[in-house]
Amino acid sequence: MRWQGRRQSTNVEDRRGGVSGGKIALGGGLGTIIIVIIVLLLGGNPSGLLDNLQTGTATEGDYQPTAHEEELAQFVAVVLAETENVWDSIFRAGGMVYRQPKLVLFSSAVQSACGFSSAATGPFYCPADEKVYIDLNFLEEMQARLNAPGDFAIAYIISHEVGHHVQKQLGILEQVQAYQGQVGQTEYNQLTVRLELQADFLAGVWAHHAQRMANIIEEGDLDEAFNAASSVGDDRIQKQTQGYIVPDSFTHGTSAQRVNWFTRGWRTGDINQGDTFNSQNI
Repeated sequence: MRWQGRRQSTNVEDRRGGVSGGKIALGGGLGTIIIVIIVLLLGGNPSGLLDNLQTGTATEGDYQPTAHEEELAQFVAVVLAETENVWDSIFRAGGMVYRQPKLVLFSSAVQSACGFSSAATGPFYCPADEKVYIDLNFLEEMQARLNAPGDFAIAYIISHEVGHHVQKQLGILEQVQAYQGQVGQTEYNQLTVRLELQADFLAGVWAHHAQRMANIIEEGDLDEAFNAASSVGDDRIQKQTQGYIVPDSFTHGTSAQRVNWFTRGWRTGDINQGDTFNSQNI
């Protein structure tokens, strides 16, 4: 991705090295299971993490970012700026105002308006404070373990989380969350799959317009994004972690679905083509 020398967003909060204790918001046992699966996928021992989750505490350590981590932080700030450029333009064309989200860099654990979260949860968006949270070290580990290398793989992840912010502003997140507790778990899982696939679509829309507006995409970048989307499919992760898949438990979609919806956003660039909730072929 052509990013050096480009504008860096000022909406980045660097909290690396500073961690405060508190209760983690997991939304029940499912969150803990997801964290354990990810830790196992990364080759770690989940017992220590579970002990930490039970006490709800984290220790504050001395954090010294390397030169590589600083460069990665700059890259993340550039990607965030490019999402701001694209979504500012799209919202303005639709007669709306885009509220730019903050992006929080943290190490090990972080306190958000959605609760206390370990880096093991991976990058996430908290709708309560409209911020994207990313641990750069975990992001690189995830890339290595899932075999999803490349700077545009990271750009895909960031634009996917920003896609959730777009859903928040359009009222889509609130509509889906309203069904929680009102429908069975399997049905709610299906809704979250459609929500996540739409965020993949919105990431593709971003890539389409970022390329048109700034010519940022280099040869091989799209392949990196496709590979990253495929690597985080529910079927692939479940197969790797437990040896079999349980479709009713999917919350993000299969590898093929995630690639397909990102590709649709990339090819069309049309936000109106991403109604995953009424699509018969997700």
